[in-house]
Amino acid sequence: MALHGWLIIDKPVGPGSTDVVSAVKRALRAGGYPKVKVGHGGTLDPLASGVLPVALGEATKLCGRALDSDKRYEFTIRFGVETSTLDAEGEVVVTSEKTPSEAEVHAVLPRFTGTIEQVPPSYSALKIDGRRAYDLARSGEAVEMKAREVTVHSLQVLPGTGRGAAGTAVEGARRHAECVESPLHHASHGPPPRAGEDLGGITLSASVSKGTYIRSLARDIAYALDTVGHVTMLRRVKAGSFGLSHAISLDKLGELAQARQLEQALLPLTAGLDDIPALPVTPDQARALREGRRLVGIAAKPGLHLATDASVPVALVELSEGELRVVRGFNLGHEGV
Repeated sequence: MALHGWLIIDKPVGPGSTDVVSAVKRALRAGGYPKVKVGHGGTLDPLASGVLPVALGEATKLCGRALDSDKRYEFTIRFGVETSTLDAEGEVVVTSEKTPSEAEVHAVLPRFTGTIEQVPPSYSALKIDGRRAYDLARSGEAVEMKAREVTVHSLQVLPGTGRGAAGTAVEGARRHAECVESPLHHASHGPPPRAGEDLGGITLSASVSKGTYIRSLARDIAYALDTVGHVTMLRRVKAGSFGLSHAISLDKLGELAQARQLEQALLPLTAGLDDIPALPVTPDQARALREGRRLVGIAAKPGLHLATDASVPVALVELSEGELRVVRGFNLGHEGV
């Protein structure tokens, strides 16, 4: 039976999002599962770890909603060094002897909460005249990124994550591989700093809208503190309704596939629609919706609904001006929930 739903992968540092999609495809083949479409619901940079929703089968029709959802991250800013990529992968481009105190960090965070303007990193997947910005940057071409509005719903320092400056910031950048902290131990920076002590780095938690670049947020926070900085650890802890409690490692993915038990980790297609109310329909109405026809006389509140026939998802529908129309239809039998 073909699988339709979500596998939530705890992506490690190293592979990119498309690499994880390829790993899921290999796991499906290894387990002898029928071939289905596979897609992801939100890009994570290779140096980032954490929640990566991977959609299978009919759930791929909801990847756009997953991409548009809010995300929550934990990330460490290392002060005193800015790199070309704004993370530990790039070359050092600017250094500063200034390192802020934890009190100073707390004081500037309100300036980055709410709707803000942000300039994306030049090393990003955004397109400029049809070309990826990171391709232009890597070829040495000048890249001018335009500011855009994003929303930071919350931004706070994770308790006990400040670290007193040790050695020079430049030395830390040259050993940037050591600065990419284990995602399982990202809050382990030694004892909290004493009151007033300058910080070499600090770890924050941020809940943000789609399109927000954490690397840019870290850069701008450092600028507001009259210094520079870059991200040394980035971990996504939530994407839309999916959190780490749902996630499995790539090793676990392989084990489940070999045992032909991927269903144990598979979340239903509807898991990506937990904010959408269900709208039960009759078999005749379900047939009409599958044919793309509009329905009238449906007793429900205006807005988006998930039409279901005996609990089987039929379509994502919208009720407006008395008409129910299909936004996205699903081709599922009664076994494919």
